[in-house]
Amino acid sequence: MDFINTLKNLTKSHPNVKNNLSREELIEEVILRKEALISKSGALATWTPSESTGRSPKDTYIVKDGTTQSTIDWDAPNNIPMTPETFQMLVDDALETLRKSDAVFTTKRVVGAMSSYALPVNTLSNLALTALFTDNVFRSVPSDIKKSCFYTKEFTLLVCPYNKLNSSRYEGKLRINSETGKTSTMAIAIDFNRNIGVVYGSAYGGSCKKLLFTVMNYILPAEGILPLHCSANEGTDGHTALMLGLSGTGKTSLSSDPLRSLLGDDEHGWNEHGIANFENGCYAKLINLDPEKEKEIYNAVMATRKPKEHGAIVENAMMYPNGTFDFYDSRFTENSRVSYPLTFLSNIKESSVGGHPKAILFLTADANGVLPPVSKLSKKQAMLWFLMGYTSKLAGTETGITEPVSTFSRFFGAPFMPRNPDVYAKMLGEKLDQYATSVYLINTGWSGGAYGVGKRIDISLTRAMVHAAISGELEKIPTVTDLLFHLEIPKTCPGVSNSNILIPKNTWNDKAAYDKRARKLADDFSSFFDKAYGKKAIDPEVAKECPGK
Repeated sequence: MDFINTLKNLTKSHPNVKNNLSREELIEEVILRKEALISKSGALATWTPSESTGRSPKDTYIVKDGTTQSTIDWDAPNNIPMTPETFQMLVDDALETLRKSDAVFTTKRVVGAMSSYALPVNTLSNLALTALFTDNVFRSVPSDIKKSCFYTKEFTLLVCPYNKLNSSRYEGKLRINSETGKTSTMAIAIDFNRNIGVVYGSAYGGSCKKLLFTVMNYILPAEGILPLHCSANEGTDGHTALMLGLSGTGKTSLSSDPLRSLLGDDEHGWNEHGIANFENGCYAKLINLDPEKEKEIYNAVMATRKPKEHGAIVENAMMYPNGTFDFYDSRFTENSRVSYPLTFLSNIKESSVGGHPKAILFLTADANGVLPPVSKLSKKQAMLWFLMGYTSKLAGTETGITEPVSTFSRFFGAPFMPRNPDVYAKMLGEKLDQYATSVYLINTGWSGGAYGVGKRIDISLTRAMVHAAISGELEKIPTVTDLLFHLEIPKTCPGVSNSNILIPKNTWNDKAAYDKRARKLADDFSSFFDKAYGKKAIDPEVAKECPGK
């Protein structure tokens, strides 16, 4: 029996299937089933097992078959192959678990705000909270869904968050868990040919969200659409801007601009009509959430609503018996999260769709203190920095790290970009040419020395540089070339009174120390490029723009 008929039989024969409940009904089910507690604000609070406080990259798989053999970059560490036979075992186990569960919750949503490529997603889970999560982060099915190029290619997601796989059944098929010495009991897997995803044993909401993001990142390039791990906002002039950056670079803070409407904070597609958010909501970090600096996120969680009108899901944050949260308590995890609809924010564009971006900003937090706070990138340079996705890991963030460590994540989202790297880089270059989009590198990191000596660049200065880049004012300003990093640095910047900060070496007291640190970072770039892309079909003209080359 084929998969679709098996699903139909399951939903017909199961005595307690909850099909596509309303938001209020889902919240009520979560509360009645005691899958979460009600906080003082009315938001829902839940805590997962320790192995589900974040994604599990080592337990995340892609089915390798005749098609994906050549379309996936199997040399990338995040693309772990799974045989079709093992994937079928996962599907069978998930379906059997759902059959035996006391209830099955289904939701029909889409990923993609632009109807022409909205991906229909049918989720089945034995947890009402999972169904509510899909209501928070995925989008309602549009009335014109038949326009979508994926209309007949519905994706099915099977989610059994708290169930565990039988280790002995998967011996030799899944990884050995180094902590237990046994075969892992968790798997997050995608079969692109069958349009099926399975999340088994992971209660982290992000496992569902990022699985669908990975699906979009795989299927969109074949339709001429560039997927981007970025935030997007729009000014009163109708021009959009995109911000790409890894955690800690300021993407959320800088994209939340009271003068600009937010399209989305994480995942977008760029086609011939412009930019469109993939999602309906946000999945934001809560650790050290400051009500002054991040008012929008704070209010989304803490604004008091009746429980059935709330539905924000707080994962793994400290909550006291009186229902109040302590977002500064990281003893359980640094990765406490909240999911909520975009409508909980005050300054959004409801359609989540905008025109072609006038400016793209690559954000990095360089703890070495050697990259300029703002620089202009040519098309080839932009393709190179897009490939590299650089930022720094700070000293003290992990045991044994005493100096800033260079971190590279291709396309600012390596775990979710499965195709061969030249595909994404080439598409970016083509769109930059086609729509005359400017690209800037914004360093939100350190100046005057490396971390521990220099100081982090004041966010007010960064905001001034961001505004100058987005407005087009920087286009008119002469630049000086940084020959080591292949960057064009503006000599002045509107809103920045002391231009000295624009040239990093000028801010260091010890110029020889600057040269040494800059050379080391350039060598890090060169070394990573050779390892990751030395055998890939990267344009030689792009490769020449790599620092250190």
